[in-house]
Amino acid sequence: MIVAEVLEETARRWRRARLHFGHGTGNARDEAAWLIAHVIGVHPGELALHAERELTALQLRRVRSLAARRAAERIPLAYLLKEAWLDGRRFCVDARVIVPRSYIAELLRERLRPWLRRPVRRALDLCTGSGCLAVLLAQTFPKANVDATDLSPAALAVARLNVRRHRLARRVRLIRSDLFHALRGRRYDLIVTNPPYVDARTMRALPPEYDYEPRAALAAGADGLEFVRRILRDAPAHLNPRGLLVCEVGNSRPALERAYPRLPFLWPETSDSPGCVFALEREQLLR
Repeated sequence: MIVAEVLEETARRWRRARLHFGHGTGNARDEAAWLIAHVIGVHPGELALHAERELTALQLRRVRSLAARRAAERIPLAYLLKEAWLDGRRFCVDARVIVPRSYIAELLRERLRPWLRRPVRRALDLCTGSGCLAVLLAQTFPKANVDATDLSPAALAVARLNVRRHRLARRVRLIRSDLFHALRGRRYDLIVTNPPYVDARTMRALPPEYDYEPRAALAAGADGLEFVRRILRDAPAHLNPRGLLVCEVGNSRPALERAYPRLPFLWPETSDSPGCVFALEREQLLR
């Protein structure tokens, strides 16, 4: 069978299984393309160039075996392949971390313009997980040193793999910390964070795929703001003048705006609508 035929077969199978797609892709066809690209050893974005390529018998068996597990066990494909893609970069992942899918990656393509108004020499990725945003920060701002923190030693072990994979060990420092706790006295020009933000009601209704991810990286109390409140409280002490905080809050945005009606949140446009990433300068936070 050729790639195009296997692609249709796999996508059709997953649509019949009514899988949830939210761990790197948004639909069955895109996820099937990712699987096939992985098996034949090409970039997922270039699979269309190989549409007429014949799969070997071994490759076909591999695709069908992984597709069957994905359908039967509802395991996110990223965990089956031990890889995830974010903004065109490949990252190592496993069940020690959530699958990278932050909208902050989209904003980094434009270097956070026009919201970032100072040069970035020191940056922080708070709640780094797999380290993907720390890597993107270091690549976006090549003159910056980046701190990346997480409370989970297991997550930091995965982040270490990705920092080494992207050859950034000299500029990205991994630190175990409960949010800002281990960062006393350190200030940054830019802080980005994709903290846990799923509220209790949503946690109970998540599709089975999310059961494979670390609960501590998702759950954030009754209203989804357990961690965001602490970040808003403590971030000013760790930002330089005109330093910028960029934080993803997902579907907790309405709860956040109700809780902080006087904060002038900026909601940069991303592919998510309405926006779920806010930006605030230090001086705005101090108000």
